[in-house]
Amino acid sequence: MILSVTLSKANSNVENELGNSYEKIKIKYENSAKGSSYFMEMFTKTQVFHKHLNEEELKEFLEKCEGKLFKNCVERREDEEITILANKKGKITRLSRKIESKAASNKNNIQTFTSNPGKSPSIKGTDPSNLDFLKSQHLNVLPQAKKNYILQEGNPIAFLVLLGIMNSQGKVIASRYDKFRQINRFLEFIDDILPIVIKDKAPGDFIRIADFGCGKSYLTFAVHYFLTQIKKLPCKIEGLDLKEEVINYCNQITEKLGLENLIFHTGNIADYQGKENPDIIITLHACDTATDFALKYAVSRQTKVILSVPCCQHQVNQQLKKAKDLPQEFQPLLKWGIIQEKFASLLTDACRGQWLENQGYKVQMLEFIDESQTPKNILIRAIKNTQKDNSKAQKPELIEKLKIQPEIWK
Repeated sequence: MILSVTLSKANSNVENELGNSYEKIKIKYENSAKGSSYFMEMFTKTQVFHKHLNEEELKEFLEKCEGKLFKNCVERREDEEITILANKKGKITRLSRKIESKAASNKNNIQTFTSNPGKSPSIKGTDPSNLDFLKSQHLNVLPQAKKNYILQEGNPIAFLVLLGIMNSQGKVIASRYDKFRQINRFLEFIDDILPIVIKDKAPGDFIRIADFGCGKSYLTFAVHYFLTQIKKLPCKIEGLDLKEEVINYCNQITEKLGLENLIFHTGNIADYQGKENPDIIITLHACDTATDFALKYAVSRQTKVILSVPCCQHQVNQQLKKAKDLPQEFQPLLKWGIIQEKFASLLTDACRGQWLENQGYKVQMLEFIDESQTPKNILIRAIKNTQKDNSKAQKPELIEKLKIQPEIWK
């Protein structure tokens, strides 16, 4: 079974065959409540598109693309990694490398267990396929498709244990798996933008990060762990939230784990004035205009990268409810409450994106996480364009027509 596929080095026929000039495509197996499927991310120079495929659709897609539309293709299976290469003349080379599966490794462990009675008690007549036996030995020999997360399940990670995501054996608690996926997904975005952040830094320079509306700081701790323990990069991270008890809790965890250059403050984003300019500003579900204040702060401090997942865009929604004499063409969008709420949410994020572009940022609107896990799943990724001078932010005509004033334009 295919677990993941990466397609790169696209040829000139990609746009004609696939409808867009994709430079890279990543496909991963996922097993959700809706059943088994594949999640595909298709990257152009400026955008990312997403699509779900079933097994048959994946097969057809790979037959069309591997070695034909993409010159470099890597398939990862349970026990094998297959690389498909195409040269300029169209000659296709297929390379295969065997990988010892976890199932095979655990099977060897079982054989060792049953054949070494001197080291462990021998259990006669025990069938290794017996689930109760396997569970009692903390083994899992059933072949499973595991997502290649940045933070892997199986080894306990201290901050995840303290925050109730993992147990002391490194097993992700079932009810917290969505949060575990969310954390890993965000780390993928951090990993993507790291080359931009460290490009002009001298060895040993700190990466400075501010997390606004950090809450219990799952992401804050995760980013600190990822940079210091996995990437081996020095960083200084500050978390900010209005709730004093939450901030105290986060500082206690920091002290308990002996984490350096990680600190949390109580405060309002609108009033915050940090001592040093951050390289990265992150927000996860900072409510309503808190996201706007974070974006404004980032722009004022010439922040290199902004990663923001907005939430609860009430301000524009309330203004639309009070607005009178709106243009006739917008009336259907305001007739039903649920439609108006979604429209207000999308309108707010579109205004944020346009405002950031006017401030000299390259902006992408990306899917943060599967919508089945949270409906608040748009991530605004803004990267500072050092070659572009900041321009005055002109209000779009749409705002004037709807007679609204989003916080980002005040």
